[in-house]
Amino acid sequence: MKSFFASLLGPNIHVELADGTRRPLNDYLIPNAIFSIAGLILIASTFLPYWRMDMTAPQYPKGLYVNVFVNRLEGDMKEVDALNHYLGMPPLDMGGQLERSLSLFAILSIGLILTASVFVHNRLAVLLALPMLAYPLIFLADLWYILYTYGHSIDPQSALGGAIKPFTPPLVGEGGIGQFGTYSSLEVGFWLAVMAAIVTLIGLYFHRRAYKPVLEAKKRTEQNAAVQA
Repeated sequence: MKSFFASLLGPNIHVELADGTRRPLNDYLIPNAIFSIAGLILIASTFLPYWRMDMTAPQYPKGLYVNVFVNRLEGDMKEVDALNHYLGMPPLDMGGQLERSLSLFAILSIGLILTASVFVHNRLAVLLALPMLAYPLIFLADLWYILYTYGHSIDPQSALGGAIKPFTPPLVGEGGIGQFGTYSSLEVGFWLAVMAAIVTLIGLYFHRRAYKPVLEAKKRTEQNAAVQA
């Protein structure tokens, strides 16, 4: 992988460290390139659905579906909301309104914070990369909370509200709501976010590999200066 990035970055110019040792300039450009790729992958994920739920109901033999993007919902919204009203549940777009309104800003911020790690030459870079690494888990946790809240907001005065106990729709796999069946799955957008986190980990490896010798060279220089003094 190192040779691949080196070929993309061009001639291998060397940088002289504090103790006189030399390191290839590409060693410092490679983590920058990897972090940039991670950011682009995360941005690309916003154009694709992160989660999907398919529903089967006697009234709809062909089934219904809802795709969840980071900033919007798509699919058979009217039909699903009609079923939800029958079951005593709130409209779909009631859940996660705050998250959807802030999602694009949050993702842009995560990318900018990751970019800032390029200018940090110590362990603080790991802290700056944490939002990118944690993002897929945060999405899952927030989605679970939305589903939990959604399934525990049943109106007992609705047509079937008194017959349905509070529930939490599954993040992945089969579920059921009364006589209606559901199947949930994580979609391409989510897996791109996971890929962005993995690429970030690779970038951190090359970042440490590049800048650890710089810190060690500086430390040796300071120790030699102290001995000579």
